Amino acid sequence: MARLTGWWTRRSNPEKVELYTRWTYHGLAGVAVVVGALPALATASVVGPAGGWLFLAVLLHIVLVAVLCSWALSWQLGRRDRPNRLAAVVAALTAGACLAALLLRRRWPDVDLQMTMYVVSGLVSWGVGALALCTTRVRHMMGLSVAAVAGVAAATVLVGLPVTDTVAHTFTSGFGTLVFATTSGFSGWLLRAVWELDAAHRLQARLAVAEERLRFARDLHDVMGRNLSVIALKSELAAQLSRRGAADRAVAEMGEVQRIARESQREVREVVRGYREADLHTELEGARGVLAAAGIRCRVDLRDADAELPAAAQSALAWVVREATTNVLRHSDARHCRVTVAVAPATAPAGGPAGGPAGGPAGGPGAGRDGGVGTDDGAGRGSGTVAMTGGKAAGAGPASVVEAASGGAGPASVTGAEPGTASVTYGGEVVLVIENDGARAAGSGGSGLAGLRERLAVLGGVLDAGPADADGRFRVTARVPLDDGDPRSAAAEPAGRGRS
Repeated sequence: MARLTGWWTRRSNPEKVELYTRWTYHGLAGVAVVVGALPALATASVVGPAGGWLFLAVLLHIVLVAVLCSWALSWQLGRRDRPNRLAAVVAALTAGACLAALLLRRRWPDVDLQMTMYVVSGLVSWGVGALALCTTRVRHMMGLSVAAVAGVAAATVLVGLPVTDTVAHTFTSGFGTLVFATTSGFSGWLLRAVWELDAAHRLQARLAVAEERLRFARDLHDVMGRNLSVIALKSELAAQLSRRGAADRAVAEMGEVQRIARESQREVREVVRGYREADLHTELEGARGVLAAAGIRCRVDLRDADAELPAAAQSALAWVVREATTNVLRHSDARHCRVTVAVAPATAPAGGPAGGPAGGPAGGPGAGRDGGVGTDDGAGRGSGTVAMTGGKAAGAGPASVVEAASGGAGPASVTGAEPGTASVTYGGEVVLVIENDGARAAGSGGSGLAGLRERLAVLGGVLDAGPADADGRFRVTARVPLDDGDPRSAAAEPAGRGRS
């Protein structure tokens, strides 16, 4: 199915709107053949070869108008110059064909009035609709419509047709002209607005990246600015003390310079490696905003929004979110992205007071109904999440099945368990899954994911990244074991859960 619909799903929203608009005009060309050309051909039985020539003129008019519509849409988007010459040819052919149809009606009164009405209204409506695409001002469109209807009325009078023919031709032409001129004007405006909105979204995404670079520059300046100033002052002081013969004080000052230099080196490494205050909730909201600005629907699913996570785990996962978001923007044509954060806590051994009915070990594939739930992350690895009896685990919120949750949770420490509940200390792991569609062919690869693996390895975590299926979906899965570090809430507020 993906191969059959890929020609549509792989396009961006502006491309879809443009394709729909262009094919709408192609379809209207087919309608014009039925409405205008076939009635012209039907008059050949009454007027002879003149009807055939009128039929050919109407067909030529339809083809030229279809080409003019295509070129005018490209002009609306700034891709080519306005087709002034083709528009003049279409206007002249429209007037000439309408006059020929009216003359046939005047010369052969046996020609059905309804037939000439179809021919004239089709020519005028279709032609004015194409000409309306060649302008962007509403007053020009309305003036073109009024001029076309007035021209039809004047032509019927000059040819000498009766009043009934004049009213009939003027009314049908006026109605069709008003509809086509309005529709064409709105189509051109809508197409421009969609592309301009897409350009604004892309600009907003680039501005977000630029703002992040400025933030990083400010952090680096805050770290290095004061320390370098202190180093310069103390070095100058040490030089002056050395000249005055106070060698001991000069040595002490240089020792202080050495200490500040090492401290600066450590702080710079923290900034570069991302260990300097990266908040998971902030990064999740930032990823949602940046992806939305790029026209990508982002769904953030916090399965355990109330869970308390160690600060080190939050910081590492926050950088995973930042790097994965950057890769989605730079290396994919994604339309949808989903971020899942879940905590897989450890449980008591099977048959314990908190485990409920006997089941497999926590996180194992054979866990029982109340002991654990086994899942598969799509890469052939068994994974487990915990469904605690009673639906609660202290400090972890309701347990739930987690997409791509890792198995092998560490041993649990259960204290003070009441019937139907369990208090769980750290020993499980937090799982972050980021999945998007529109993945491009793999390139040479960069250092971003390698750096993330190094950051997670410090905490005993792992990072898996690769295609999730054959339909262009890419998945990044980060697993960080929980320890007794400084806990922080996984989300400042659960209102963001499940929103897109």
